[in-house]
Amino acid sequence: MASVAGSLFAASDPAPPSPPELAPDQKHAALEELRARHDAQCPHCTTARGHTRTVFGEGDADAALIFIGEAPGAEEDRTGRPFVGAAGKKLDQMIEAMGLRREQVYIANILKSRPPDNRTPLGPEIDGCSPFLAEQVRIIRPRVIVALGSPAAKFVLRTNEGITRLRGQFATYVDGTLRIAVMPTFHPAYLLRNYTVDTRTKVWADMQAVMARLAGR
Repeated sequence: MASVAGSLFAASDPAPPSPPELAPDQKHAALEELRARHDAQCPHCTTARGHTRTVFGEGDADAALIFIGEAPGAEEDRTGRPFVGAAGKKLDQMIEAMGLRREQVYIANILKSRPPDNRTPLGPEIDGCSPFLAEQVRIIRPRVIVALGSPAAKFVLRTNEGITRLRGQFATYVDGTLRIAVMPTFHPAYLLRNYTVDTRTKVWADMQAVMARLAGR
């Protein structure tokens, strides 16, 4: 990806100090303030056309685990909630198989508004909207990020490598002095399109690795 959000820094740049971590109730309030600021100020979402509403994200403001996708789809645009279509139901199944509930994690996308015809987000769209995702992560401070699919993995890890090469190996999300473990894996929509034993086994292995990391193993 040629450019990334301004709040992310190259490894050679001096890292600014991270703000102190907020208490859980403060995190919820901070996310709500960020939601209002995004809807009023996002350079992309306030000028984009073709979406019904923004889809900010939802879940536990103090979650240890965040799932990040690329952008809302038609059902998400209709409801204002992330991952509620067919891919969302598959993600729910993945979360439940990990022994968690949807309410215990946080789910968000790089873009907060649906691209036309569900196309892949463009670079300028990502540049405009992604700083708000970076702020979400900075507020929540999870222990692990699961990057769902190639666009999310490429953005989070600032790489041009595809998901087939990235998945299954922990990497690191860097924002200033903040460091968070990242597990790239296939997007649930890809899993539905390629519902083979091999694909299911790989995704489940990725989720098992995340569970082990969260358990401190």
